[in-house]
Amino acid sequence: MLLNSHIFILCFLPLLLIAYFLCNKINILAGKMVLVIGSLIFYAYADWRMLFFLLASMVCNYFFTYLLRHVRWRKAFLAVPLVVNVGLLLFFKYTGFLITNLNLVLKTEYTIPKLLVPLGISFITFQQIAYLVTVYRGELEQTDFIDYLAYILYFPKLLMGPLAEPVDFIAQMNDPAAKKINSDHIAQGLKLFSFGLLKKVILADTFAAAFAWGIENIDVLTAMDGFIVMLAYTFEIYFDFSGYSDMAIGVSRMLNITLPMNFDSPYKAVSIRDFWKRWHISLTQFFTKYLYIPLGGSRKGTLFTYLNTMIVFIVSGIWHGAGWTFILWGMGHGILSVFDRIFEHVENKVVRPVRWVVTFLFVNILWLLFGLNSPQQWVLMLKNMFSFHDLTLSPGLAGTFAIPEAGFISYVLYQKNINLYDINGLWMILFLTVSFGICLLTENNYRKMGKMSVGNMILAAIALVWGILCLSTNSEFIYLGF
Repeated sequence: MLLNSHIFILCFLPLLLIAYFLCNKINILAGKMVLVIGSLIFYAYADWRMLFFLLASMVCNYFFTYLLRHVRWRKAFLAVPLVVNVGLLLFFKYTGFLITNLNLVLKTEYTIPKLLVPLGISFITFQQIAYLVTVYRGELEQTDFIDYLAYILYFPKLLMGPLAEPVDFIAQMNDPAAKKINSDHIAQGLKLFSFGLLKKVILADTFAAAFAWGIENIDVLTAMDGFIVMLAYTFEIYFDFSGYSDMAIGVSRMLNITLPMNFDSPYKAVSIRDFWKRWHISLTQFFTKYLYIPLGGSRKGTLFTYLNTMIVFIVSGIWHGAGWTFILWGMGHGILSVFDRIFEHVENKVVRPVRWVVTFLFVNILWLLFGLNSPQQWVLMLKNMFSFHDLTLSPGLAGTFAIPEAGFISYVLYQKNINLYDINGLWMILFLTVSFGICLLTENNYRKMGKMSVGNMILAAIALVWGILCLSTNSEFIYLGF
């Protein structure tokens, strides 16, 4: 089940909200069970067979949390589930990649098995790791099985995050003050959900169509086409993932649960390190707490600081997907982050607009690598773009931005003798202008979640209705594949 689907918005969410608050009147445990059962239904809707892996994983991991509290040799009983969790993640995501590369190197013909990759395995694995380490460190007073199930299964963050800290999440789950309907939270959550939905179905999906056109026509793209396609993916992945995060946080707000902020206007960043303080914040914090600091962080000298930084980004690339594009993307961000550390004093003397342009360009170039099928495609596109051999815009690419609403507006204006049909790329320019405005000029939705006004609620209502009307063909979120 997707957050951007009719069944979720019109059926699942209203029924779950009603059941949750009614059962909380009985006791807190009943409310938790509503979330657990609802989350299982949410997950099973995509493919019920995946439940077997999910349930088996949770039973095994919870067994080890029990051992961590009651037996000696605690480090060994932490190491075993960590290795198993990471091993299963690599098995499901990297088996095909490893066999493919092995066949290329050794000239063999090993068959690639067809594996049913569990949905959200990357996010589920990291949440399991966070819970195990939290128990090992003694940060949780008790390891209640229902609390554990609620933490792992909680449906808004189950498939794509944001990653939440166990202590904070479980404390909220057990807060009696959060078990009653809060009309302010319902309104705030609806507002955030509605704006997130509109980000997805209008902006992200339109840019996705432009990027898909670019992939299909990669051999005949003009230099201008290449730059537009690159920008399209940059905005697609942002509006897609930040839209989901807004929707997940909005749903949670309705349930009186606060999930962490996942995006803080990342395209305003003036360095790569600044970018990673703003992009997918919960993942950055996870890697910092559970990988960078345990490796020694910046405590073991300059050389190890750079090495640990590279390790974190390479692991991030591997976590995102099975392919050289993801690994190289992680390495690219790692190298640029190290350069930021080395030349930080020099960079600080450069005016912010120049720093922003350079950072945004590098982010774009690396996103292009992230989105393409191979490094060879990436090199081909970059050569084509930076040769500046043809700066015309292909009508096919421009046409991907002509959504039905654009066609209707053009028709109405044409009836009033205002002809927009002959302006090639007009709607593309409007989409890019609006997107830059949202990313660079507006305040982050999370930060202004509590700012309520009549105007905001009218806009949210329009966004919700518009978003629902655009759900005739549901599209998956990019990060659903991770």
